[in-house]
Order: sequence, then C-alpha cells, then structure tokens
Amino acid sequence: MLVDGEWQTDAYETTNEEGEFERQTTTFRDWVEADEDAEFPAESGRYHLYVSSACPWAHRTLVTRALKGLEDAISVSVVDPYRQDDGWEFSPDRLGCTADTVNRAEYLRDVYTEADPEFTGRVTVPVLWDKKKGTIVNNESEEIMRMLDTAFDDVAERDVTFYPDEYRDEVDETIDAIYEPINNGVYRSGFADTQSAYEKAVTELFGALDHWEDVLADQRYLVGDELTEADFAMFTTLVRFDAVYATHFKCNIRRIVDYPNLWNYLKELYQLPGVSKTVRMDHIKEHYYRSHTDINPKGIVPKGPELDFEESHDRERLAGGPPEALRQ
Repeated sequence: MLVDGEWQTDAYETTNEEGEFERQTTTFRDWVEADEDAEFPAESGRYHLYVSSACPWAHRTLVTRALKGLEDAISVSVVDPYRQDDGWEFSPDRLGCTADTVNRAEYLRDVYTEADPEFTGRVTVPVLWDKKKGTIVNNESEEIMRMLDTAFDDVAERDVTFYPDEYRDEVDETIDAIYEPINNGVYRSGFADTQSAYEKAVTELFGALDHWEDVLADQRYLVGDELTEADFAMFTTLVRFDAVYATHFKCNIRRIVDYPNLWNYLKELYQLPGVSKTVRMDHIKEHYYRSHTDINPKGIVPKGPELDFEESHDRERLAGGPPEALRQ
C-alpha cells in the first residue's frame, strides 16, 4: 500500500484480532453523470479503465462495458496477473496484458500518486481515470459498474439497461445481500487466520449459495426475469469458484458444478455476447496461486479443473431472458 505517497510492503493488516479478513474501503468516490454540466460528464473517449483480468471486482466493470457496448467509448489498460511486492505492474509483453496507454506508468501505484501525491491506502483495481482532468474519478467497483450502466447511454452501442427503474431497490438489495457472504465470503474464508473465522465465513458462504440455488430453480436471474447488475456481481465470483476458490481458498463443501441451477445460470451469463472474452482463466489462476505465497508458498498453478462454460444450459425453461439487444 501507499503511505503518504510512499510505497510500503508491510503496512496493511488484512485480518483483525479474531483472525477475520477485513477489506479496506475504497477512497476515490466521484461520479460520472449523464449531464454535460457535471464535474465529470459522460463523454466518449474521455475515460479510461485500469483493470486486472484476474480480479473479480474489476471484472464486473469489464462485463458491464462489454454488454453495454462501450469498448470504443472507454479505453482499458490491463495489469500483469502476477502481483509481487511492487504491486500491480504493467507488462505489455505478456499475453493479455497491456501498457499504461494514458499515464505511461510502470506500476499502478504511480497512477494513484499521479492523482494524489500524498495518497494513503491500498492500490486496487478497478480504477476509472479521467483523461481530461488527469485524475482518478472512482476506484469502487460497484459504483463504476453503475456509472457504466446508467451514465453512458448516449455513447453506448447497445440500448440496454441493467438497472431498470422498477427494480432498482431490489437490485441494490440483492447486490448487498450477496456481497458479504459470497463476493467477499470467499476472501473471508481464504484469508482467515483462525479456524473459527474460516468456519464462520465458509458456512455463511455455502448457506448463501444454497439459498440462491433454490431461488434460481424458479426464476431466471437473481432479480426475477430481467438481467441486472446483480447478476454481473454474482457472475465474477461464480466463474472463479471451481478453478480457484474451491481449492485455494478452501471453499470446498461443494463446487458450482454440483449446483444444477447455479451452474446453468453461470453458463448462460458466460454465453451472453462479449462476456466470454472478458474471462481470462489463465490470468485468474496465475494471480491467485502465484501471488498469494502465504497460502500457496511454492506458487504452483494447478492444471485443472476442466470447465466447459460453453456447453448448453437449461435456463430457457424459465420466463424472461436477456434483452433483445443481447439475443444472438
């Protein structure tokens, strides 16, 4: 993390006195708006995303960008999946990685100090950067996802919304409901320092997965018949689950492939136009298994499991489905 703009490798404590993982809150919380008079107005070509293909929080912004058709409007830089002591690094010679095409930085921490030379906090992805103002707008994944979905309609290639007016309260409630036990629950399990903290987290995780397995037996998506942002938030955890979380984070009571409804739901989301190209399983596996040396000291990346996200699913049996603009 950065402390007063200086890089330190031993300043961030990930667990509390009970051995429970605690996630640090994000710092940059400004908003892009669909208003030309706003401080950060939505404009094509003005904003840039810094992401890791390995990170589920960054991944949800890439899914939103792809499904809205914002690839030409919002540029992207992708960091190296292997995070070492210097933090997220730009490695343009590696497959699936890019240079920092905006700030020409070597490390993502340099982007943070460009925005705030005295910044104190963790250097995380995603980051939404304003090229005109030369600063970070926001580094909170849920808020960036919401901005991409709601502020850029005038420049998006697809006329779709994943935050419909009639479901907004339910979408927000669902995103909140899955965050702690599932999205963060895999980390609470994997980074726990005590047996009791691990067992509490993993029990809550599988209790929540069991709940949504039952919900998805009778409805197509998390919020009824319509595809929403809540599904993107769930997707990026589920797609990593069997390859990483089940083994690396000891979330092994069941796999997603053992849940008929969650597994078919996951395959449907993966097969939506543009989503599969946002999934870099090579980056995902390398990041977790090589970067977390306290969990996997030898850094050996497993070959399996073999997962076929392209195989047929059964979700057409339920009412609803993706918006017309996403139907192939």
